[in-house]
Amino acid sequence: MSTPNSTTPVRKMTLDEIFEAFDSLRVLIVGDVMLDSYVWGRVERISPEAPVPVVSVQKRELRLGGAGNVLLNVQSLGAEAILCSVIGTDEPGDRLENQLCDRGLNCEGLIRSDTRITTIKERIIAGSQQVVRVDTETDRLINEEERNRLIEKAKELIPTCQVIIFQDYDKGVLSPETIAELTVFANERNVPTVVDPKKRNFLAYHRTTLFKPNLKELREGLKLDFNVDNRAEFEAAVEQLKNHLSIGGALITLSERGVYIDYRAEKHRLPAHIRQIADVSGAGDTVISIAACCVALNLPPRLIAGLSNLGGGLVCESVGVVPIDKKRLRAEAEKEHLT
Repeated sequence: MSTPNSTTPVRKMTLDEIFEAFDSLRVLIVGDVMLDSYVWGRVERISPEAPVPVVSVQKRELRLGGAGNVLLNVQSLGAEAILCSVIGTDEPGDRLENQLCDRGLNCEGLIRSDTRITTIKERIIAGSQQVVRVDTETDRLINEEERNRLIEKAKELIPTCQVIIFQDYDKGVLSPETIAELTVFANERNVPTVVDPKKRNFLAYHRTTLFKPNLKELREGLKLDFNVDNRAEFEAAVEQLKNHLSIGGALITLSERGVYIDYRAEKHRLPAHIRQIADVSGAGDTVISIAACCVALNLPPRLIAGLSNLGGGLVCESVGVVPIDKKRLRAEAEKEHLT
């Protein structure tokens, strides 16, 4: 498997071989896991108590959110998805753990803490319109004892996995100390690390294998303004990111502009596929999941970007956060001649 300094040649595989090889992977996801709660209803009147709509509830649903959606995407690709995270010992934590178990996900890296609350993001939707979102959460860092338990558990699991995903939502599970210790440990064992960053730890992911910010995160993380449509300016910004973090490569998602990859001495910018966009929620989770599995297989950079870009577009055709459909991704990849 590749590391930032690896000279291992890329693997040439057919699409059938790639999608079959996904089934043999074990993927460790370290980061912030949460519950997404949805309340659907209809609005027929305004409250007499305040100028707000009254939502008459018709349906409620709980889903895995944050790193949980990455777990589901990795699982949908056929790989074994293993979670390493910290949640509360509260009732929402019980519901979250039940969600994981009900979906057959590996929870041996899940740590329960008396000092934290479990993150819930509740969306109240009337018709197709989101009326309000209510977040119950903490973003403070896990304490030293919890961090040590998390690192110990991750180190037990890393040698059995083919790739690690750092799934960071700035909710406190990942700290610069945790990131550094696990990255060094993984690099020593030739286990690649793929990063989906957020603002707080953006510049903490030194010597990781593949770093996947979106365009907004890249600008804010580097505190740099550039014209994304100016090739020289944009590529210089990505080069600055690579040099600052000493990373193996970067995969930048550009929304309607597609994706850009700078990895293993190759640079490719791929346009977005024309789609009927219903909801962009969760597209980044799909992209990081596909990219990580492709990195684990040591695939060529253009193919990593192509499959990730294709998968991110496909999930945008569905309403709500949904994992990738492996069969559909395989069929679309063949149609687009991605090999």
